[in-house]
Amino acid sequence: MHCLVFPGQGVQHKGMGDGLFARFPQETVAASELLGHSVVELCRDDPGGRLADTRHAQPAIFFVNALAWMDLSRDGRRWDWFAGHSLGEFNALVAAGMLDLMDGLALVGRRAELMAEVTGGAMIAVVGPHAERVEAMLRGAGLNRVHVANHNSDRQVTVAGERPQLALAVKVLRGPGVRVLPVPVSGPFHTPLMAAAGRRFATVLRGFAFRSGHTPVMSSITGAPFEPEQAVRLLSRQLSRPVEWVRTVRALRAAGVDHFEEVNGSTLTALLSRIADGPAGTDGTPATGLAALVNQPAAAARATEEHV
Repeated sequence: MHCLVFPGQGVQHKGMGDGLFARFPQETVAASELLGHSVVELCRDDPGGRLADTRHAQPAIFFVNALAWMDLSRDGRRWDWFAGHSLGEFNALVAAGMLDLMDGLALVGRRAELMAEVTGGAMIAVVGPHAERVEAMLRGAGLNRVHVANHNSDRQVTVAGERPQLALAVKVLRGPGVRVLPVPVSGPFHTPLMAAAGRRFATVLRGFAFRSGHTPVMSSITGAPFEPEQAVRLLSRQLSRPVEWVRTVRALRAAGVDHFEEVNGSTLTALLSRIADGPAGTDGTPATGLAALVNQPAAAARATEEHV
């Protein structure tokens, strides 16, 4: 069985979508009108470094992801499952027939605005210890405004929270065999500090229709099949709950998926070999070899691009 996965914020770069916009002129014009600016110029030229701004990055990534999927579909490609990491889940819902493309773009645009309004936070990637160890270290240090935000692989998580406490968390978490890397975001995404934004987004979501679709989607929040009637609850919780990518991948494998394909890069598929079929052992050692990730900064940096 085959699964197509969609990345989220962090994969944006100047020049992304090159060649896709010309193949889908009608959709590109509609997207630019909806967003109020040229999506082509934004992605091609990155004027003023706007792709670093959550408000611009998320809709741009969503739209490029969508065009890449549409381009693959033109050749008759079909998949048994879809999944997306946080923002990418909206692409998965569109691909599965649960949400219209322009409705998805409108939702992502509003989502980005609400998330960008929560400032004063930051995010780091922690490569080496398993998630339970990271959680225990944070709680042991009394850092109650810092939380694990993404479970990306058996030995790679992101941690987000208020900047003062996050600076202390860096000191607590650093040690032998551990790498702590900055992630360029301005908010404490996927933590309880985003709860108010999540509630506001729930109100927005209630104005949109979600259908049953034709292909299942695995939720990146629950690691269970996405139920359209639960869309408001699941998608609003995305903002304040951790991204459970490890759980999602394991659930897809258990459902019979043995081949993964990714649009717009290879951030998520690069993590697959670092996710064991079952939980890590009691000593924190997973069933797959992760020493290379810990010991290679470049590989670690690539694997931590995906965060919101």
